[in-house]
Amino acid sequence: MSKLLDADDRCPVRDGLYMPAEWAPHTRCWMAWPCRLEPWGSPEALLRAQVGHAAVARAISGFEKVTMAVRPQDAGEARMAMGRGIEILEVPIDDSWARDSGPIFVTDGEGGVAGVHWRFNAWGNKYNGYADDAAFGRRVIDALDMRCYEGPMVLEGGSIAVDGKGTMLTTEQCLLNANRNPNLTRQQIEERLALYFGVTKIVWLGEGLEDDETDGHVDNIACFAGAGRVMLYTPQGKGDLNDRVMRDNRARLESARDAQGRPFEIIDLPEPARRQRHDGQRLDMSYINFYYANFGIVMPSFDDPMDAVAAEIMAKIFPDRRIVQVPALDIVEGGGGIHCITQQQPVGSALAPERTRP
Repeated sequence: MSKLLDADDRCPVRDGLYMPAEWAPHTRCWMAWPCRLEPWGSPEALLRAQVGHAAVARAISGFEKVTMAVRPQDAGEARMAMGRGIEILEVPIDDSWARDSGPIFVTDGEGGVAGVHWRFNAWGNKYNGYADDAAFGRRVIDALDMRCYEGPMVLEGGSIAVDGKGTMLTTEQCLLNANRNPNLTRQQIEERLALYFGVTKIVWLGEGLEDDETDGHVDNIACFAGAGRVMLYTPQGKGDLNDRVMRDNRARLESARDAQGRPFEIIDLPEPARRQRHDGQRLDMSYINFYYANFGIVMPSFDDPMDAVAAEIMAKIFPDRRIVQVPALDIVEGGGGIHCITQQQPVGSALAPERTRP
C-alpha cells in the first residue's frame, strides 16, 4: 500500500479538525453562477438555470449570508438577476456546481475553520476545460485568508455526507470509480477520508440514480437527518433501475451501524414521476438534494404531486426549521440539484494560513 503521509505532514485530523454536520451553524453559503452551456443544451435553458440559481440564492439569503462566485464578465448579469443582498466574488470558473468543485470546510470545534481543496477532474473527465474549477476551491480559501489543506485524491463534495460524529455515507459507484482515482484501493481511499474528514465509520452504499452523470453521488439518494437518522430516496414504482438500486442501498443501511454502534432510523422521501432531460436521459429529481440553512430547509419542487408530500415529511422531521421550496426543474436539467449548487461554510474564524504559522 502506498504511503499517505509522512510523520511531519499536516492533515485536518492531525491538527484536531473534522467536517461538521451540514446542519451545524453556518457563516455563509457558497454558490457559483451558471456559465457553461453544455449541461443545459441551449442558451435559453442556461438562462432559465441562472434564474433558478438566483431564486435559490435569494431563498437561502433569508437565513444566512450567500456569496456567489461569478466570472468577471458575468458579474453585471448576476447582480441584476439576484438583486441586493447577495455578495459576489469575481473569480474564474468553468461551471456552476459549487458543492463539487468548491472547498469543503473543516472545524476544530472551538471556533476555528479551515478549508480542504480536493482534486477535481469534472466527474471523471466528462467535460473539457475544467482548469478553473480545479483551482476554484483553493481560490475561495485564499480569498478567505484561511488555512488550506490539499486533499490527496479526486473527490467531489456531493459524493459524501457526514453526521459530524464520525460517520460518513458514500457510494462505491462514485468513489471506487476508475475515472476518479484508479491507482487507489478502497482501503487507501478510506484512509484519506478518515484523515481529512475525521470519520471513523464509512457506510458504503452501492449505486446512485439512473443516468446520474456524477456516477452515483450520494446527495441524490441519502443524507443524514440528525444522529442515527438517514433520509432515503424511495422509488414509487417497482422493477426499474432506481427501484433495484435503492432496494440494495436500503438493505446496506439496515445492516449498518454508525460510528457509535447505533442502527439507523430510515426516513423515506418519495420519488417524483419520471421525466426526461433535453438529451433524452432520465432527469434525476430528488428531494434528498436540499440545503440545510440556518433555521431552515431550502428544498426543491418539481411541479409534481409528491412536492407537497415531501415538504410535509420535511416539516415533521425538522419542526424547528422553516421549510422553503424553490422550483428546481431548470436547475436539475443541468445534471444536479439544490444541494449540488451550494456549499456551507461553518461558523468560526479562519485559522491562519500555513505561511503565517511558526
